[in-house]
Amino acid sequence: MNYWLVKSEPFKYSWDQFVAEGKTMWDGVRNYQARNNLRNMKKGDLVLWYHSNEGLEVVGIAKVVKEHYQDPTTDNANWVVVDLKPFKKLKKPVTLETIKADPRLQNIGLVRQGRLSVQALEAVEFDAILDLSAGK
Repeated sequence: MNYWLVKSEPFKYSWDQFVAEGKTMWDGVRNYQARNNLRNMKKGDLVLWYHSNEGLEVVGIAKVVKEHYQDPTTDNANWVVVDLKPFKKLKKPVTLETIKADPRLQNIGLVRQGRLSVQALEAVEFDAILDLSAGK
């Protein structure tokens, strides 16, 4: 299994809206590295949902339910989407400030490449964020 982090501005598309809809197509990615990450996502992979710009915190876990396919918002075959389904809301959101302060997360993409909207995570990084959410 692989682990990922996606960023969404909550005023555009929040975790609560995602949960209410029950599934979403992760579209509109126009960065090559983020696109490559979408291409590498596999069905069943777990994805941390991060609220960017407002909140600046990881709030939930989604699951990849459909692997990459052509982004229907463009005719350009270079761009792809995946389908995500809500899996679990975190017990407690994990703020960017908390992530930056944790030595286990010093190399996480969220700190090193803050603007990248779809990021790969190491299993230990994913687990560290879950630990922080649980108060560990």
